[in-house]
Amino acid sequence: MKTQIFKIVLPLFCIAVLASCQEKVSTTAVENVETTKEVALADTKEVPVKTKGYGIGDVAADFKLKDVDGKMVSLSDYKDAKGFIVIFTCNTCPFAVASEERIVALDTEYKAKGYPVIAINPNDPEVQPDDTYELMQAKAKEAGFTFPYLYDSSNSVYATYGATKTPHIYLLNKEDKGNVVKYIGAIDDNVRNGDAVKDRFLANAINELLAGKEISVKETKAIGCSVKQKKA
Repeated sequence: MKTQIFKIVLPLFCIAVLASCQEKVSTTAVENVETTKEVALADTKEVPVKTKGYGIGDVAADFKLKDVDGKMVSLSDYKDAKGFIVIFTCNTCPFAVASEERIVALDTEYKAKGYPVIAINPNDPEVQPDDTYELMQAKAKEAGFTFPYLYDSSNSVYATYGATKTPHIYLLNKEDKGNVVKYIGAIDDNVRNGDAVKDRFLANAINELLAGKEISVKETKAIGCSVKQKKA
């Protein structure tokens, strides 16, 4: 009799233990998912910018922003330019920092050919304290910027363009109707490592413009940090 009872009780005990273990595993899995979500949303002030902005073929409006040297800069100041490499970037984003040498190299190579770099910091320093105007001045000096590094104090220019990342590139070509957007997106195919780049999207687009050709790749996905702005 005892043997029969044992045979009945033992399977029930095992089932109960297994159910308990599964519940613990399930709970742990949920906790891990929630932790992952918390990490992903840790920077609650990093808000994706929802704005249409410019598309290929649109005419970009001029602007007047303060450079790190205190001077006001606008595209109309560049009478002899053939166009502009407008780059939304910042002091702090690892992707932007990793791109600094490449941006300086682009300015060195293409400014002489009529396409100077115009860098704009779109971040709100109240959200990202390391992107203040004073720290922009320090960054420009430290990184050896050869181009204007402009402060979008009203946070309006980046929204007009539709920039959502740092870095985010807009290649403009000066035409009769104005500064026409010809390329939007990334500098190249490896924002993290300049030594591993295989496809120089931006440089290719400028070279095609200079050669009088149609740009073969007009838009790519900008890879970087979200523009730092207050929640609406």
